Amino acid sequence: MATLVSFHAHPDDESIATGGLLARAAADGHRVVLVFATRGEHGEVPPGFLGETEQLGVRRVAESHASAEVLGVHRVEFLGYVDSGMMGTPENDAPYSFWSASSESAARRLAAILDEEQAEVLTIYDDHGNYGHPDHIQVHRVGSRAADLAGTVDVFEATMNRDAIARIRAAAAEADPDGRFASEAPDDPDFGTPDAQITHAVDVVDLIEVKRASMIAHASQITEESFFLQMPPEAFSAAFGTEWYIRHGSDHRDGPEWVRLLPGLDA
Repeated sequence: MATLVSFHAHPDDESIATGGLLARAAADGHRVVLVFATRGEHGEVPPGFLGETEQLGVRRVAESHASAEVLGVHRVEFLGYVDSGMMGTPENDAPYSFWSASSESAARRLAAILDEEQAEVLTIYDDHGNYGHPDHIQVHRVGSRAADLAGTVDVFEATMNRDAIARIRAAAAEADPDGRFASEAPDDPDFGTPDAQITHAVDVVDLIEVKRASMIAHASQITEESFFLQMPPEAFSAAFGTEWYIRHGSDHRDGPEWVRLLPGLDA
C-alpha cells in the first residue's frame, strides 16, 4: 500500500481534477491525504446562499470535508494561505495571499506533511495552472519544490487535455448545434495541455457517480443549476471520466499512456 498526497489551490479543485484518482486509490486500500493551499475565500457564491454572518471560507472548509468523506480521503489539511483571486486582480497582492507568498516557505509547510506521511506520490498541477489561475500556478511551483525537499519521487501534474476537449466539443456540436454543452465548453487555446505533452490518462468512468457526488458536496461553487451538474450523463462521463496527468520531469512526450492507477500506487 502507498500514500498519495494531493495538493490543490482551493476546495472543489480536487473533485474536478483528481476526484476519480483519489477515490480509486482509497478504494484500493491506499492512504489518501488532501492538502489545500487556501480556503477559497474569493470564490463566487449565488446570491442568498450564505447565512447573514456566514463566511465563505468557513463554508468551503466544511464542503471540503464532505467531499473528502465521499472520496474516501483519510486526512484533510490547509496550509493557511488566502485565496488570491483571478490573475490581475487586487487580491493577488493582498496580505497572506498564496500568489504573493514565498514559494520556499510554502513548500516547507507542504514538505512537512509529505515527510510526516512518508508520501510515495504527490499530485500538483501543470506549470501554467491548467488555465492560468495564479493559485494553480503557485501549486505547481510550491508542490515541485516540496517534493524536492521531502524526497518524494513520483510527482504527477494534473492537467486538462486540450485536444480531448476539442473532440468533445466537436461531437457535441454535431449532435446538437444549439446545445448548452457545446456552447459553454472552454474555447481558450491556452486552456489545458495538448495530447502529445500528457504522459498518463486515468480512466475513472466506473467512479463517475462518486466523482459527481464529490462535486455536489461543494454546493457553494457547483450548484444544482450549474453547467456541470446539468450535463446529460453521457456528456458528464465524456467530460470527467478521464483524468489527465503529466509525470513531473518526464521527457516522455508521445501522448498519454492509459493506466488504471499511477505508478507508485499499484497494489
